[in-house]
Amino acid sequence: MSDPNTSLPSASYFIIVGVPGLQEHYTTLFPIFLLLFLATILGNLLIVVLVALDPRLHTPMYFFLWNLAVLDVLLTTAMIPKLLAVLWGHDRTISFMGCFLQMYFIISIAAVEIFLVAAMAYDRYVAIVKPLHYNTIISTRVCLTMTATVWVLGFLVPLVSVALASSVPYCTSNYVLHCFCDYPTVMSLACADVMAQVNFALFLAMVVDWGPFVFVLFTYCRIIISVLKMKTVESRKKAFYMCSSHVVLVVLYYVSSAVVYIGLRVDSISPIGRIFIGGLNYFLTPLVNPIIYSLRNKKIMAATQRYFALKSVFPHTAKNTVRAVE
Repeated sequence: MSDPNTSLPSASYFIIVGVPGLQEHYTTLFPIFLLLFLATILGNLLIVVLVALDPRLHTPMYFFLWNLAVLDVLLTTAMIPKLLAVLWGHDRTISFMGCFLQMYFIISIAAVEIFLVAAMAYDRYVAIVKPLHYNTIISTRVCLTMTATVWVLGFLVPLVSVALASSVPYCTSNYVLHCFCDYPTVMSLACADVMAQVNFALFLAMVVDWGPFVFVLFTYCRIIISVLKMKTVESRKKAFYMCSSHVVLVVLYYVSSAVVYIGLRVDSISPIGRIFIGGLNYFLTPLVNPIIYSLRNKKIMAATQRYFALKSVFPHTAKNTVRAVE
């Protein structure tokens, strides 16, 4: 294993450090991230299975939610297993190609999620502002087209940036001071002038983040105006409740993503600080999503009770939930 200060003729592999400065606490961090991984995977797989099995959940909103859960599973799988190996001390190395593939998939999945949250905002807009035309506007064909477009755009956006990053020579060090092959962290190891590439990647990131965010804000302005025009208080409460879970998602995705990319421009932030900021976007959000939609969604709760026989565990809650759905 080479010393981090030694100049390398050409990096054929990288070494994932994990959390710099906390190496002595890796044995404590390992079970924490293992529980985080299991909880995230199981929570999102629960939504994937429920939406697939329950005909009552075969609607555009739950189809978008199903895609979001699949993306969270992919994001977690692309990141945490290697981190667990690092924390366990099993294998900290990652091949040159493997590093950039991990980088590409993580950025792509994050981009798809941002676009998908915007698509979900449009779905809520049509459901509240144009409820009588909902089935016509958000038809099965339109829903599939929107979803396919979101996936394609998400995987196309970072392609050029990551391809350019993989073509740069890396001979300063092969130690990645992060939990995974993070783009700015890896680019800091290049022994060439990469400022133009980094600025281009940052520009794309801000467009991907703020473009959909502006669309979501415009959509919710229309929703709020429409809701305020409703005649009864009960109708307004119902409309706001329909959007509450998605509003939480908007805050989680767009705000955390903005903090990540803006925070990376501040040179005074320590490596641990950068990892903490990135964790808000990559670790916390996939864990929280199933909790938001499971605890705040009566149909998800009812489907959980039906297919996993949780009535014996939560008899009163399950009974009331099924009645509410019916």
